Amino acid sequence: MYSKELLKGTLKTIILKLLSANGQMYGYEITQKVKVLTNDKIQLTEGALYPTLHKLEADGLVITHTENINGRKRKYYRITAHGSGEATARSNEFTEFVQTMLLLLNPQLGK
Repeated sequence: MYSKELLKGTLKTIILKLLSANGQMYGYEITQKVKVLTNDKIQLTEGALYPTLHKLEADGLVITHTENINGRKRKYYRITAHGSGEATARSNEFTEFVQTMLLLLNPQLGK
């Protein structure tokens, strides 16, 4: 598991990239996909996931719709065109940030 501070700074990027790659997903599905893709190294809590999803929706980066599944309502999240652009920009920024951090942590890599 990684620290909450690291996760907090990357959560929007993670969610946007997952939605970009998978079309629509519901909250629990997002948590499970992250868990599987990271070999349990990142486990999203509801307390972190849903406020972030709501913020992404308020910012127009995702939209929602609700379906009844076996008598239960399930809220699906789907990325918007604006969200897709944001997903790409955030992913590129994060990749560059990781490369910069590697240089700071191991200056020999830059030589």
